[in-house]
Amino acid sequence: MQPVALHDLIAALDAETVGIADGAIQFERVEVDSRRVRSGDIFWAIVGDRDDGHRYIAEALSKGAIACVVEHDRCDTSSGRLLIVDDTVLALWDFAEWYRQQFDTLVVGVTGTVGKTTTRHMLQNVLSARYNGIESPENFNNYLGVPLSVLQLDRHHEFAALELAASHVGEIEDLAGIAQPEIGVITNISPVHLDEFGTIEAIMQAKGELLEALPESGFAILNGDNQLVRQLAERASCPVIFVGEQSHNDVVAQWVRVENGWLRFCVDSVQFDVPAVGRHHITSAIAAVALGRQVDLTDEEIAAGLRMFEPVPGRCELRHIGPWTVINDTYNASPASMQAACQTLHDWQTEHKKILVAGDMLALGSASAQYHRELGQIVAACDVDQLIAVGSEAASLAGSARMSGMDAGSLGACDNLSIAELLLDCWLQPGDVLLVKGSRDMHMERVLTYLEQRAAQVRAIPSESKAA
Repeated sequence: MQPVALHDLIAALDAETVGIADGAIQFERVEVDSRRVRSGDIFWAIVGDRDDGHRYIAEALSKGAIACVVEHDRCDTSSGRLLIVDDTVLALWDFAEWYRQQFDTLVVGVTGTVGKTTTRHMLQNVLSARYNGIESPENFNNYLGVPLSVLQLDRHHEFAALELAASHVGEIEDLAGIAQPEIGVITNISPVHLDEFGTIEAIMQAKGELLEALPESGFAILNGDNQLVRQLAERASCPVIFVGEQSHNDVVAQWVRVENGWLRFCVDSVQFDVPAVGRHHITSAIAAVALGRQVDLTDEEIAAGLRMFEPVPGRCELRHIGPWTVINDTYNASPASMQAACQTLHDWQTEHKKILVAGDMLALGSASAQYHRELGQIVAACDVDQLIAVGSEAASLAGSARMSGMDAGSLGACDNLSIAELLLDCWLQPGDVLLVKGSRDMHMERVLTYLEQRAAQVRAIPSESKAA
């Protein structure tokens, strides 16, 4: 963060002040977590679902915070070093918007129902081949994360790749007002968070708000293979670039092929190689190629940036645990991302078994059972050797896979992960390939912990005992 004078913050917030003796003093960090406050910081007291930052004002001041941003009726405002506002979240938005206006940094906004984080990360890799910039920190994509990401900018940054998420219509409009992107990327529109949005049309409305925020001088990159994304193009007042595998797109990925751990494709006879697991990464990769070309990178620079890609932990992350190959896709799950995961397992080349450990896809509302039955059909069609379904929809998923042709002896439906681990005890063999995936609240990463523990037990067995 670039140094900011306290009086500029006060003006940006139109805040009342208590105990502020020197408005010229500067700060370079804003912190919303009192545990991380350092001397010279501004502590921003946020009211959360589980806690209230106003409880930690004294702690922040004792650690050397030069001031705390607080709400009128949430704390004692008679003493301390305080900037008093009506709503600290809205005040954070106001300050981040003011701060963003101090820079001419090229901001790329990325949204979509799936693929946002991977796309943002891949764009950052490509742009970094020539330019200096930043990307959103992990999960900094909401009403707090976006303004805090903007506050990481400084005068050395030539670009920022920022992820914009939404849980309701109108949120991306607000976030884009803070980030002020010149370039917008929409990765995909598919059913997610239906318990919050209600309909796919509401999801389209929300994601399209990014396009409406772009200036005429900017441009949008849209996944032209997704019909719902294509329909959003009319909401943009700037040029739109369609990308994908289908020939009607402006930038077309050809000769796409997957090799264990690599995605390879060509654009205009130029080959690009990405160290990524799964064909579905083509959406992110082709968007990165299109962006790189638009900002005058050479194909060689774009290719170098793509080769530097490293998967985000928990998102199609390739791991080797003991004698097993594990694709860790535990971060989250939706119908579209589960289908992509099944295709990834189908495409994996191995002489050993391929096992899918699938936790529930949550937040699908009344359509949940239907989507899990459809997933069962997909699993059966993808030649998965064994399926372990976990959660309240496990019976729907496994039952559908059985009805679609999978052998009953290759299926397991478990209420919880402990039972799933017992099944793995029986089924696992050296060399097996596992893909583990489920919604965040299913905590499917526990399966990897189990595998690590079992691998350690295998290593601990003396060679004499193994021979016996």
